[in-house]
Amino acid sequence: MQISLSMIVRNEAEQLERCLASVAGFVDEMVVVDTGSSDATPAIAARCGAQVHRLTWPGDFAPARNAALALVRGDWVLVLDADEQLLEAAREPLRRLIAEPDLLVVNLLRLEQGASQSPYSSVSRLFRRHPAIHWSRPYHSMIDESVLTLLGNEPQWRIADCSTPALLHTGYRPELLAGSDKAARLRQAMEAELERRPGDPYACAKLGGLELSEGRRERAIALLEAGLGHCAATAVPERYELLLHLAMAESDRQPARSESLYRQALALPLPPRLTLGAQLNLAGLLAGQAARAPVGAEREARLEEAARLCSEATSAAPELALAWARLGQVERQRGRLDAAINAYQRAVALDPDQPVPQQNLAAALLLAGDITSARAGFRRTIALLQARGETDQATTLRQRLADLVKLDD
Repeated sequence: MQISLSMIVRNEAEQLERCLASVAGFVDEMVVVDTGSSDATPAIAARCGAQVHRLTWPGDFAPARNAALALVRGDWVLVLDADEQLLEAAREPLRRLIAEPDLLVVNLLRLEQGASQSPYSSVSRLFRRHPAIHWSRPYHSMIDESVLTLLGNEPQWRIADCSTPALLHTGYRPELLAGSDKAARLRQAMEAELERRPGDPYACAKLGGLELSEGRRERAIALLEAGLGHCAATAVPERYELLLHLAMAESDRQPARSESLYRQALALPLPPRLTLGAQLNLAGLLAGQAARAPVGAEREARLEEAARLCSEATSAAPELALAWARLGQVERQRGRLDAAINAYQRAVALDPDQPVPQQNLAAALLLAGDITSARAGFRRTIALLQARGETDQATTLRQRLADLVKLDD
């Protein structure tokens, strides 16, 4: 069973080699189509053993991906972007899946590094090479529409999900987005799509999420509500994304509605890793409500549900530092200091470069009386903040700690 890698790239010299190295030994050919790089991207691709082709940028992603797809010769096609890597643990599960004779598409779990709200997404990036499969949509292009048509004509085919996380996506990391025109290009494409398809749920979900992330809440809410009004009950991924972002937009001014929207999102039939954003956000909302509530049964019930949601998230995705960090926050709020310290330690072990879990762990250790470990944790936090260029935050933290713990020898 031959597997081809299909890629379109432009100015990806910093990331491309890591991407191609991640598929070495898994794919049998690598086809890279360059759409106008001004850096060493084509040379790097060639050095890594890829067939390099050049294409004048056609104006959107779908025709570019289709041009790359036409060049591959394998039985199966794996499609990656330069800011993605294939995870080692997924290789054997994927090989077993594509050996099944009636399988057409494998949906891949993608870990979104740096995305705080939806840590996992599902992408249709591994599929049997079939003349009827092609890419559509001018942004976030997908094969889904062509696959649905194909299944209607050839119902013997089957789609499967790979439950093992398969891809690591680094493109949402803040340091990679800074100075990039990616968001602007996406916005332009989405605005044009909405002009063609007013109320389109997919476009409303994507543009609404972008508007929310950039602080334009009123337009975000209008788009997300329009998308929900046009969203078919069977369009589960789009409905989930619309509900998630609308709940986030309403969390400050209408917390009761936000809670209801999160619960609607969690009721949808999706794999557990794909609903972690709603699950952890709901836990945070409940914990915030408990913090403002008087001591009593209602407060305890909200904290208990928040802890349960976080525990379920760590069971569904034990590799996710964000879930352990949120569990630590809730357990500390419940007064379960040992449980909070354990959760924070898991979060820090999984992602040691994040200053907030480091600081929270140090604070919990200080409360527990472990002064030596707390001091070391605060030092690491300050060093991380300085390494990220957040010198004001580092200075403020050092000043706040001056009367609590001696940081200097």
